[in-house]
Amino acid sequence: MASTTYRALITRPVLSWAAVAVAARMPVAMAPLALVFLVRERPGGYVLGAELAAVYVVGEVIGAALLGARLRPDRARQHLAGGLGVGALAFAGLGILPGAPDLVLGAFALLAGAAPAASPGGLRALLTEHVDTGLVPKALSAEATLTYAVWAAAPAAAGGLAFGVASYAPLLLAAALMALSVAGLWALPGRWEADESDRAGVSMIRTLAMAWPVYVSGAAAMSLLALAELVLPALLEQRGLAVSWSGPLLAGYSLAAAAGALLYGLRSWPGRLSTQSLVLLLGVSACVAAAAVIPSLAAVAVALVVAGLLQAGLQVTRALGLRAVLPQSALAAGYSMMYSVVGVGYAASASLSGAVLSIALPSTAILSGVVLTLLLTVASAVGEVRLVRAKAYAPAEQ
Repeated sequence: MASTTYRALITRPVLSWAAVAVAARMPVAMAPLALVFLVRERPGGYVLGAELAAVYVVGEVIGAALLGARLRPDRARQHLAGGLGVGALAFAGLGILPGAPDLVLGAFALLAGAAPAASPGGLRALLTEHVDTGLVPKALSAEATLTYAVWAAAPAAAGGLAFGVASYAPLLLAAALMALSVAGLWALPGRWEADESDRAGVSMIRTLAMAWPVYVSGAAAMSLLALAELVLPALLEQRGLAVSWSGPLLAGYSLAAAAGALLYGLRSWPGRLSTQSLVLLLGVSACVAAAAVIPSLAAVAVALVVAGLLQAGLQVTRALGLRAVLPQSALAAGYSMMYSVVGVGYAASASLSGAVLSIALPSTAILSGVVLTLLLTVASAVGEVRLVRAKAYAPAEQ
């Protein structure tokens, strides 16, 4: 009987995949902050940096939706290499031409976000389709842990290079890492098996649309992360606490999330994936709301740590949920669509909290974001009930 422990994942193919994933995702994690640092010394630099970061995220959302749906399993390596290669060139353009006109930098930022945006979904498909079925939940948990570790390290790397070397250094590193990820693709399988007949003649767009409740719950989860990241400094200031605590608190959140992902994969959990997701999403919402209303720094820290633990499990259930509702030939596109929709969720929550912050207290902004999350949660839950009744949704094998 094949081993189903994390140790079974420690193989050369999986370790090669992890190296490629880190090289491809570190540039993505560094990009928003690196763009701010790139132009911060210009007049109005911080505003321009925020606009470039926003353009980059828009590129990610568009690229994931459009390019992800066009990933062909039989030509996966070529598609991924093309997107990552163009992304590397766009990052290099930003790093080599830091004094270029704003529109040129914006075009590079849009391209850097859009071109490689299908790679997260494609790389996840390469991982899950080349491990034993019983190891898929653990593989996804390990992937989530790796992702949180990358996102925890990226700000320090971007800041250290920008202030210790040059403002453009983080973008040149991003270009080099993304180029390395292209070379690393040749250490991985070049394709995954998929028979388009498993869609029974239904178009890819209609097939992907069937999974909308999973996407909505993913967007709800990301909206909570946006609240934690963007409003926390203002909340601490409102409570009369040092804003410098923001960094350690968010680092604790990321570390807890990395641990939570591993914890989720250690065992099977009761209930359908949709039920697990609902419980976890409500738990994260309660933690974020508690952080908004309890004035104690220790209470905020505990709330964020627990939120991180639960958020990681939520991320894994959503990936498993896609595997349960989509046919195999649509999985990579589904992963990319999820990436696109959660980016929309992040942006929507950021916009809402920013608007509320202009007229109300930070705690009110957080609570308004939690209300948005709960509305999305209700919509997702209703949609998943309908999927269950239609017998189109069943728990993934764990």
